[in-house]
Amino acid sequence: MQLYHDSYSSLCRLPAGAVPCGESVMFRIRCSDDAASLTLRFYDGSEKWFPMRRELGGWHSVSVKMPAVPILCWYDFRAKDGHGNEYAYGGPQDGMGGEGHFAPHPHAWQITVYDPAYKTPEWLRTGVMYQIFPDRFFASGEKHPRREECFYHEKWEDDPILMPEGGDDNCARDFFGGDLRGIQEKLPYLASLGVTVLYLNPIFQARSNHRYDTADYLRIDPLLGTNADFSALCSAAKKLGIRVMLDGVFSHTGEDSVYFNRYGRFPSVGACQSTKSPYYPWYKFIRYPDDYKAWWGFHTLPELEKNDPSYQDFMFREGGVVRSWIANGSSGWRLDVADELTMDFLRKLRTAAKKEDPDAVVLGEVWEDASHKVAYGEMRCYCQGDTLDSVMNYPLRSAAIDFFTGKSDAYALLRLILSQKENYPLPFYYSLMNLAGSHDRARSINTLCGRTFEEYAPASRRGKRLTDQEYALGKKRYVEMMRLLCALPGIPCVYYGDERGAQGGPDPFCRGTFPWAGGDRDLEEQIRALLLQRRQSPILQTGGLTVSARDADTLVIKRWIEGGTDVFGNPAEDGEITVEITR
Repeated sequence: MQLYHDSYSSLCRLPAGAVPCGESVMFRIRCSDDAASLTLRFYDGSEKWFPMRRELGGWHSVSVKMPAVPILCWYDFRAKDGHGNEYAYGGPQDGMGGEGHFAPHPHAWQITVYDPAYKTPEWLRTGVMYQIFPDRFFASGEKHPRREECFYHEKWEDDPILMPEGGDDNCARDFFGGDLRGIQEKLPYLASLGVTVLYLNPIFQARSNHRYDTADYLRIDPLLGTNADFSALCSAAKKLGIRVMLDGVFSHTGEDSVYFNRYGRFPSVGACQSTKSPYYPWYKFIRYPDDYKAWWGFHTLPELEKNDPSYQDFMFREGGVVRSWIANGSSGWRLDVADELTMDFLRKLRTAAKKEDPDAVVLGEVWEDASHKVAYGEMRCYCQGDTLDSVMNYPLRSAAIDFFTGKSDAYALLRLILSQKENYPLPFYYSLMNLAGSHDRARSINTLCGRTFEEYAPASRRGKRLTDQEYALGKKRYVEMMRLLCALPGIPCVYYGDERGAQGGPDPFCRGTFPWAGGDRDLEEQIRALLLQRRQSPILQTGGLTVSARDADTLVIKRWIEGGTDVFGNPAEDGEITVEITR
């Protein structure tokens, strides 16, 4: 007996991909045995069995109405031949969908059922994003107060330094002086690249330069400027058609903060100072006051109790953290370690953000498939319409890097793209943050040429540079990777300085200063051309998608609009664009 079902094919599943609640899906499977009977095994919280009707050409089919509430559904098949032998047939064991196979205990195919009212901001899927590490982008020259425990570089061109504290915990207290007014001064440059969204790494008061150790959620770090400077930046950016998205670090604070106040630097009574502190319920102490639950064990980052009512009220109330910064000019939030926030917290955060501005974005840091991420023993789906608008697309980044560096081929990259297209609802898929580089990984050119200097001890990576040959290879691959990101649905993102060939190994050397006095202007022009083409093309933004692999080295992406509307039903001019990605 031979069976055939491919979840990517509309011949086998119609409609293909994720579906809104209550929609009927037609399942079809082809069988070589005319005497066989086929049954669909379907799971939507309870197991159901649907006998399949025989059709011409060996096909069997059945239509199933999806549940009335958002949920992940799963299915596979059971076949019985004319001799009474039974067979189980399901999807690939990697869970990525596609063509099935026989197995005693097959992996089920996934169907994401989502809220039919699910909408994401149009400006996200039609835009171009640029990520900035604020201390390293541009210094306006404005005098800001300095802190005694920090090191301030005299030269903008210096490399970052390691400032170890407590073993592997990098306290990161060297500063270059980049600030909000500096970003504002460079808005015309960003607009010339076609940028429409600025994603800023944390800008709230903190002890470190990365500011993931928040000290005060309601105050801009004085080293960057003031709350008024932030509003001025947002206002100036808006005039150029640019929105500002903030980094929300809501899973933990700094130990040196208004809320924990381990060192007594703040006038508040922190959780570490008294069990009667209003912030005491925000944290979990194992042995008070020195032993407490900390993010990944770093005691500089005490973990927050996300379900504490007073903490949630502080975050979500009118005038609270989430809403006030949107009211002050931002267009939403990128959520740090979103999978470490509870689903209840995320739902309330989304509600708060959309109350302040229905067009605000809530975008999460989730490194795996966001439709079935397993976190803390629970499978979580972030794309059903109740939590996130979308996520950072790290799986695509990893698959693309593997392709360009020869660790995999075009067929593997194709499979990842088709799997995401299948698992993610349309609003979510077209809003993915498609990135090549970030503050958490070695620079794109280093990564793509295979020289991140990780064979050296961390302190020895400072000052390391690529050879001319390595740089040329990394540059070529980076341009091709940006062509890929601009050709696919989702918002392409440039990490500051990558467009001028910035180099550096892992943190902190991927966080060097922007090379305003030099850099690769030829590369900048190539990236500008790609971003502007993307920015000006409705076909590349919201057109349909067909992807194939010509061979192991070539991916073919076709984007199209036909019938006068894009995939969201908006009026659009018909056309087709084909992009070939080669390595």
